[in-house]
Amino acid sequence: MNLALFDLDNTLLLGDSDFEWARFLIDKGVLDAEVYEARNTEFYDQYRAGTLDIHEFLAFQLKPLSRHPRTELDAFHAQYMAARMLVRTHRDAGALVAIVTATNSFVTGPIAREFGVPHLIATEPEQLDGRYTGRVAGIPSFREGKVARVDAWLAEQGRCWSDFERSFFYSDSANDLPLLSRVTDPVAVDPDPGLESHARQHGWPVISLRAAEATGSIAS
Repeated sequence: MNLALFDLDNTLLLGDSDFEWARFLIDKGVLDAEVYEARNTEFYDQYRAGTLDIHEFLAFQLKPLSRHPRTELDAFHAQYMAARMLVRTHRDAGALVAIVTATNSFVTGPIAREFGVPHLIATEPEQLDGRYTGRVAGIPSFREGKVARVDAWLAEQGRCWSDFERSFFYSDSANDLPLLSRVTDPVAVDPDPGLESHARQHGWPVISLRAAEATGSIAS
């Protein structure tokens, strides 16, 4: 069995709702954010009021498809779905899969479920009598803290690193070098300059989930 760990922000966080698809196109420069958000808010208000003209809304929503040739649209969609496909590849191969993120579990729990990832290692907000205190509980899942949290999580599973034939960690950030250095197969994903430099120096794969092709191989 392999172990596959994924950072979240700027690594996996490419959703598949209509809204996130629009945000993806905005990031690509295909849509104008100000115009889109203003119109989308109008349609949402109409929807809540029960006055939405579905044909008018769909003309707005589907218009971006008419502005680009199908080959370009297919490339956009491949980028958009790349993160889910990467997770699915590991999961279908029988790997133990987890998201490891510094973002708190209140925010990231639903996102992990949306990706179909059963295990989440995140910074835990402290709770007292069912209410959040505004403080952190335990070790934040950040830098060396990610290694400590993964160690503890594996122990809770009755496992250790040596149980896995290979271990993967995908991340965009140099802040994740401690955990990237701990796994057998570190992968830099659309990396920041610090991580990209380190990855190139050490021969790590450097891939993109925002481009149609990767510059390094992904093993499953």
